[in-house]
Amino acid sequence: MSEHLRDKVNDELKEAMKSQDKLRIATLRLITAAFKDRDIQSRGTGKDDRPTEADLQAILSKMVKQRRESAKAYEAGGRMDLATTEMKEIEVIEEFLPRQMSEDETRQAVAAVLKELGCEGLKDMGRTMARLKEQYAGQMDFSKASAMVKDQLG
Repeated sequence: MSEHLRDKVNDELKEAMKSQDKLRIATLRLITAAFKDRDIQSRGTGKDDRPTEADLQAILSKMVKQRRESAKAYEAGGRMDLATTEMKEIEVIEEFLPRQMSEDETRQAVAAVLKELGCEGLKDMGRTMARLKEQYAGQMDFSKASAMVKDQLG
């Protein structure tokens, strides 16, 4: 089920260890730890214990978002060395995510979903966002998409 992404991360970790790339090793270990935390959380819920590929991609997206926020804070504080490290970690994490949609691609996808669902007003916001998340998990910045949906429905 979600073994493809896990296997890819583990394979890359082995390669990073061979090449002794310290930042890459540390970042890949953080990804592995986040996946294991998610496994532990889902135990005992009565559902399928293993997170899906989309669940793992959501974890990676969250990791990227956290690092972007940290990098901004470090830049504001004049710590460019730490900001650079955060940005390098983002590059490693993004290797395991689908290509992010451009703003134009996002706008087109939003318009298509609004048309498909026959949305008429802000009351349809929840349905629209749910469909976008279902179809474009890990590929779209949903905060930007949400603003586009509001613009088109508002």
